[in-house]
Amino acid sequence: MGGAQNPFLIAQQQIRNAVVALGESEELYELLKAPAHFVEVQIPVRMDDGGVRVFTGYRSQHLTTLGPAKGGIRFHPAVTADEVKALSMWMTFKTSVVGLPYGGGKGGVVVDPRKLSQGELERLARGYVREIWPFIGPDRDIPAPDVNTNAQIMGWMLDEYEKIVGRSCPGVITGKPIALGGSLGRNEATGRGVVITIREAMEYLGLRLEGARVAIQGFGNAGQFTGLLLEELGAVVVAASDSRGGILCPGGVRVADLIAHKQATGSVVGFPGSRATDQYGVLTADCEILVPAALENQIDAEVARGIRARVVAEAANGPTTPDGDHVLAQRGIFVIPDILANAGGVTVSYFEWVQNLNQFYWTEEEVNARLEQKMVESFRQVVATAERHGAYTRTAAYMYSIQRIAEGLRVRGLLQAPARQLRVAAGQ
Repeated sequence: MGGAQNPFLIAQQQIRNAVVALGESEELYELLKAPAHFVEVQIPVRMDDGGVRVFTGYRSQHLTTLGPAKGGIRFHPAVTADEVKALSMWMTFKTSVVGLPYGGGKGGVVVDPRKLSQGELERLARGYVREIWPFIGPDRDIPAPDVNTNAQIMGWMLDEYEKIVGRSCPGVITGKPIALGGSLGRNEATGRGVVITIREAMEYLGLRLEGARVAIQGFGNAGQFTGLLLEELGAVVVAASDSRGGILCPGGVRVADLIAHKQATGSVVGFPGSRATDQYGVLTADCEILVPAALENQIDAEVARGIRARVVAEAANGPTTPDGDHVLAQRGIFVIPDILANAGGVTVSYFEWVQNLNQFYWTEEEVNARLEQKMVESFRQVVATAERHGAYTRTAAYMYSIQRIAEGLRVRGLLQAPARQLRVAAGQ
């Protein structure tokens, strides 16, 4: 499988493809091809043994034409500057495709959090905020959880930010604990959004969801809730993996049992009655629905040639490389691109932010109903764009998203109107 391809270059290529397909100018590509702001920080942390370790952290803000930057913070040993830049760019298009008043942001710290104690993890989280706090805020840049971060870490970060600014400011961070202004429904929001788009895709393709077999690569938060919610709709999980390996269960697994096994052992590996496999085995499992829910660059051309699923729903950010995309398109496999499929998380983060700003909180049923409406409408708009332009679904999602962004740039005076519009405006 891939892994060496630069996600920043991939993001730029995806933007160029959409700009060309829309017939837009090179000027628009130049405005979108890189983050507007990027900061690298060094975070000194007092370790339990009394020594000090210095960790590298990043925060990227791609575009704030339509509103403040929005995006998660990941703690992972493989975090790079280019990865964080690419993720912030993908967030811009993700928020736009579901009609949110945001631009894209992303943060990361180069660390393996599994090797830190709880106290060291808290000191790292607070240290990161002390370094980036001038660049974030509820009307500037709003972080959230991502890979290896969670509600508790967001709670520490919020507390540190409020100590620094000297006031209550719940809207600066989303994905917080409920007690600190978090939103009901946020924890399962990414998985729920993935499932809504899968349901819509299966209906669009005339395929039955009940009885459909599902393979999930990456059995973290998004993967687990995707599995649980698909199971409720009658689908059957037959393969799953995490960072330690994968399993195949052609007869299906009860998702709650698999989650319990992972909680008890730290991995899906060794689940009773399963057959061991690797990441490639899960990605190419015999199934109707494949959910890549791990990291970037998992589906390259070689993997794409082996995929047997009819639908690929990208719960992860950037799981498919450009050459993988080319193969999937040639093979007629229906891809629900990441900027649409996994937008449920940022959509409910937006709901949380709105609730924080208004100090008025919604029920879980209200949150889920609003999420359903956003995801269904966005899926249908992307499919309509694909049909209208004869475009691959990923390019169509970018086209639909970039049209909104381009309009925002034009009315701000940052991008010229197309020549035809200029002539009309001049009365010609």
